[in-house]
Amino acid sequence: MPTYTVRQQQVLEFVRATLEERGIAPTLEEIATDLGGISRVSVLDHLRALERKGAIKRRQREARAIEILDPQYVPTRGVPLVGTIAAGAPILEASVREDVDLEQFLGVENSSFLLRVRGDSMIEDHICDGDLVLVESRTTARDGETVVAVVGEDVTLKRFQRDRDRIRLEPRNASIAAMVFPADAVQVRGVVRGVIRRT
Repeated sequence: MPTYTVRQQQVLEFVRATLEERGIAPTLEEIATDLGGISRVSVLDHLRALERKGAIKRRQREARAIEILDPQYVPTRGVPLVGTIAAGAPILEASVREDVDLEQFLGVENSSFLLRVRGDSMIEDHICDGDLVLVESRTTARDGETVVAVVGEDVTLKRFQRDRDRIRLEPRNASIAAMVFPADAVQVRGVVRGVIRRT
């Protein structure tokens, strides 16, 4: 198990917390702010040191492209299944706790993450403000899939559509216009595989 400096531990903790809360890694600026306003160059130095120690993996020239490899800091997943409930005739079922792997349950082939939705741009697809979306981590998408897309340092949830050498990110709300970008300006980080709603 590698040993880390205090600053490296702080970086790992912040990246893990951001991945758990938002499903996507923080920017260099966000890490710098969390560490008390240090420079982006210092953040890069810490990230490179962590990469050399095998704690993280970064994709070069991509924003928000940090993956944690150290099992001690990998974001947690799994939801406890504590029993069965009848939707028809009442039943008596003993409570037996087990953890449900949402990835297996929904047939996700790659690693996945949850994101909390903010806004109403996808309401016609029944994805509402406050919902959680389960996102399969992928860098490619088929036309019509709902994706997590990164444009610059901005992240958005939209329908993906290729249009020759451009990408349309389409909301599912008639009052909001689609966004169109050059194909090389859009990075796909995942495809939505499920929606969880608190009622």
